Amino acid sequence: MPLLRPLRYLAKALVAVDSPRQLAAGLALGFALGLIPKTSLLATLGLVVLAALQVNLAAAYGAAALASLFSSLADPLAHAVGHALLVKAAFLAPLWTALYNLPVVPWTGFNNTVTLGWTVLGALLAYPIYRAAVPWCERYRESIGARLRQYKVVQLLLGADLGSKAAGS
Repeated sequence: MPLLRPLRYLAKALVAVDSPRQLAAGLALGFALGLIPKTSLLATLGLVVLAALQVNLAAAYGAAALASLFSSLADPLAHAVGHALLVKAAFLAPLWTALYNLPVVPWTGFNNTVTLGWTVLGALLAYPIYRAAVPWCERYRESIGARLRQYKVVQLLLGADLGSKAAGS
């Protein structure tokens, strides 16, 4: 059934046998991507990179959604970082001018203080989030996956035959 396909993909991703590092990388990259405003080409490029890497996409999309919810609350911080890089750091003016004169780069929105600020902050936060998430993922990955596999809804989404126990008896 086509309507259940996204839910099936989500269930498979949540109970996947990914390594803790793939799960943590998905969390970190998804969080960094979720901070970037979605109206820029940077967000689209981030999705392409995320899809090309071997990370847990469910964790990445969940972290991106969570970061997107709260990023607007800290937009003043991102604006301050972007303003410092675009306006106050005069030595970077030739770089910004050269980038702006390239064919596609202006579509990334790097000349917006909030977009640049969140891009830089996301890049700076990705590694610490990854390092913090690896031990947590190592500890809880198998127990959460095992718990989720017990639910009938997850079994149905994964394609397990619930009637096999009754049929085999």
